[in-house]
Amino acid sequence: MIMLTRRVAGILAASVFVLAFGAQMVWASGQRGKIESFLQVTGFDVALESIKLSAGSAPNMLGLEAEDFGTQWTDLTGQVFDVDLMHGLAVDILEQTLSPELLDHAADFYGSDLGQRLVAAENRSHMVEDDAAKTEAGEAIVAGLVRIGSNRLADLRRMIQAVDGSGSTVKAIHEIQVRFMMAAAGAGVIDLRLDEPDLRSLLAEREGALRRAVLASSLSGAAFTYQSFSDAEVADYAKALEHPKMIEVYELMNAVQFEVMANRFEALAAEMADLQTSSEL
Repeated sequence: MIMLTRRVAGILAASVFVLAFGAQMVWASGQRGKIESFLQVTGFDVALESIKLSAGSAPNMLGLEAEDFGTQWTDLTGQVFDVDLMHGLAVDILEQTLSPELLDHAADFYGSDLGQRLVAAENRSHMVEDDAAKTEAGEAIVAGLVRIGSNRLADLRRMIQAVDGSGSTVKAIHEIQVRFMMAAAGAGVIDLRLDEPDLRSLLAEREGALRRAVLASSLSGAAFTYQSFSDAEVADYAKALEHPKMIEVYELMNAVQFEVMANRFEALAAEMADLQTSSEL
């Protein structure tokens, strides 16, 4: 499953844009297993697991370095970004928000031959730890496509628009950043000299640059991830993502991913206080 930001916190921070999904209680007792299967067939389980790779950027958001916390940092992030815990949080939310109709639509596509090959490629891409190398490779592919005037770029942009047409990623990055920084200030990890409204105002001033960075990152990420697929297959994927039901699925998946990430970053801020380091911002 496409995650538009790839590693949201690695771009500028991270944050949740919680969409207004009401608690629908659409699942009968005992059907939790169907949601578990949905996560696997769509690759959303691996996308959730990859959130743990964003932990390395957390200190930078606070003007700190991971090294400031010594050898405890790896242990702490491993505990906070526990894969089973994040998986459970996502399933809990999806039980209340994902309708059987949307689940079946997405599962039918991703369960196809093309869908499973796409998921395998996406899973590999999510878990690449060297983000800089992946970005460089993706940018080189994009430059090559521009050079030859390939229509493939238009289809990659269609995919990006389909999975984030509402611009939730930029809102999410800002929201996670605010929640993390406010939690860190509340825990005494940093001395935050801005109140929440001022912090939001400062981030809003940088929104244009962030939006451009997200788009460029998403395009290079998509070029890297789908480089082994034919132009026709990329076009078919773009068409599938543009289906109204798939758009609804991605609105929900993005909201779930960002909520889980924000939840864990807030928990991380609270735990960082016990590492006894501080800085002023």
